Amino acid sequence: MSTTSPSASTTGFASAGRWPAVLCWLAVALEGFDLVVLGAVIPELLATGALGFTPEAATMVATLSLVGVGLGAVSVGPVVDRIGRRWAIIGCVIGFSVFTLLVAFAPNVALFTIYRFIAGLFLGAVMPSALAYISEYNKSGKTGKATTLTMTGYHAGAVAISLLAVAYSHNWHLLFLTGGIAGLVMVPLLIWKLPESEVFLIAQELKRNPAAVQAVDADADDPAGTVDAQVKTGMAGLFSGKLALVTIGVWAASFMGLLLVYGLNTWLPKIMADAGYEVSDSLVMLFVMNIGAVVGLVLAGWLADKHGTKKIVLMWFVLAAIFLAALSIPMTSQVLLNIAVFITGVFVFSAQVLVYAFVSAIYPSQARGTALGMASGIGRIGAIVGPFITGALVTAGIAYPWGFYLFAVVAVLGFVAMAIVPRSVR
Repeated sequence: MSTTSPSASTTGFASAGRWPAVLCWLAVALEGFDLVVLGAVIPELLATGALGFTPEAATMVATLSLVGVGLGAVSVGPVVDRIGRRWAIIGCVIGFSVFTLLVAFAPNVALFTIYRFIAGLFLGAVMPSALAYISEYNKSGKTGKATTLTMTGYHAGAVAISLLAVAYSHNWHLLFLTGGIAGLVMVPLLIWKLPESEVFLIAQELKRNPAAVQAVDADADDPAGTVDAQVKTGMAGLFSGKLALVTIGVWAASFMGLLLVYGLNTWLPKIMADAGYEVSDSLVMLFVMNIGAVVGLVLAGWLADKHGTKKIVLMWFVLAAIFLAALSIPMTSQVLLNIAVFITGVFVFSAQVLVYAFVSAIYPSQARGTALGMASGIGRIGAIVGPFITGALVTAGIAYPWGFYLFAVVAVLGFVAMAIVPRSVR
């Protein structure tokens, strides 16, 4: 069979230059912006009673928003593997941008909640779509650096909305308008400069004509470009052969990783305040921990590509456990404390992202979108459980030091989950 058809179809992908990497980073940055914006405006909504907001209503909105994110992540996988990465990303950006704009014009709490839930569906779907795309765009076959650098976009978006909220939190409508408009402005650029994944097109060609496997086979030395005609798509593809053990392990590790991330991001200032530190210092610690997260992402990706993703993710979970336990020790030096918090951020946040990098590398193209979506979706359950459990410890008055002991145990469980996963299934 002639290979002219797939080659012609992938010309745009091959000539796209750096645009795909930049656009995926921006899409994830918009996700970070639009996810964190709710936390930035809740204090103002409660202080003014806008739209009739009460603490109970704010809790409901925050919870349903995360539920939407989880459902979106779980649902998008089969869609990404069926229609392609390009249109999934474009559709997600359009979806969360439109409903983020609608939130700004919501006349009451009920519609605010509905719009936020629907926006969450698209927000949860964009990250697995972008990571599936970027792992296939990266020609080196090593997904660690490509994944972690893309995920720095999330923290950039979170920092951007945090800074914007300092100046404009009194005008909460403006913050939602900014996120929605930024996304819609990006859509024409996505349509223009984001070609479809070459690996996805090859997989589609094989689905139409399995006899063409030799003619259009992806680079055999490129794990991220693996196209296996024997692999099933959808959920069935996640439990095929040794992939079943991989799936169970990465789901558990993703759950533990996001439990840590959201538990710490939500309650760290309160836990440290209960420990006797100044409230202002506790807020600085949260900022320092997130700066450590960005540094950790860059470092983790580089080391994963050099030494193997599984080896580094195991090391990261162990070191996260050690430094989380160390935070339970009272420190009189503010400098020493912030160094400890920074190092903890380096390991806690990037351990979760390394799980995604491992998923991108080990699953074949036909199942990669579903694998990333399910790992992210299961992780989002941890994102809901983490703040809930930690909040219960805060209410009981034992969050310090037992919260850090709990987090250390969770990190150890993340290590155990990844330890059972085979390094390769090829």
